Amino acid sequence: MSYFVTADGGLTTAGYIGCVVLMLAFLAAAAFLSGHQKKSAPMSARKLAFCAMAMALAFVTSYIKFLKLPYGGSVTLFSMLFIVLVAYWYGPKTGILVGFSYGLLQFIQEPYVLSLFQVCCDYVLAFAALGIAGFFAKKKHGLLIGYVVAVLARGFFHTLGGYLYWMDYMPENFPQALSMLYPIIYNYSYLLAEGVLTVILISLPPVAKALDQVKSITVSSK
Repeated sequence: MSYFVTADGGLTTAGYIGCVVLMLAFLAAAAFLSGHQKKSAPMSARKLAFCAMAMALAFVTSYIKFLKLPYGGSVTLFSMLFIVLVAYWYGPKTGILVGFSYGLLQFIQEPYVLSLFQVCCDYVLAFAALGIAGFFAKKKHGLLIGYVVAVLARGFFHTLGGYLYWMDYMPENFPQALSMLYPIIYNYSYLLAEGVLTVILISLPPVAKALDQVKSITVSSK
């Protein structure tokens, strides 16, 4: 493990290379499998382009932070929305795949390793969970409901990682009475703050209309 991870929890050069190779291998395997399923056609070039564009926008907007917390987590410029949109356009399978890939990208961007499962909680599973928004795509107000559920699901995995790992790094004088609530309060504070801003944005009639138009384009390109 020390070959891939530095003493302060970051990645070595070999670690970065390994993550990139893993991400590319996963994407190649997913593309291969999607083209060999009996009941589905291969992912079209336009669909790939929309997914790549959404992931790129999520990555860029994740750098624009209105608030950054000391132990990780921040309120960004609607970065979660772009992954949720993929799920809303193409369904939960594609949304989870893109969220998984985006989680690896986030890990490469700002890695911190305590254990393999901690990495899964904070990066892979947390961002893949945004893809479950696709389960609500056909419901009334599907984007809004799906976004809220996806944010709550992402928070669950961050909170789980907080309970299992991060609480061990709290100062000795940390109030024990807060130990059960702190991971929940900490993680959902920034997630819900961004979530509220995003819900307000997508509820604006001009924005909602524009997103519906984009969805009609993406659906026609399946």
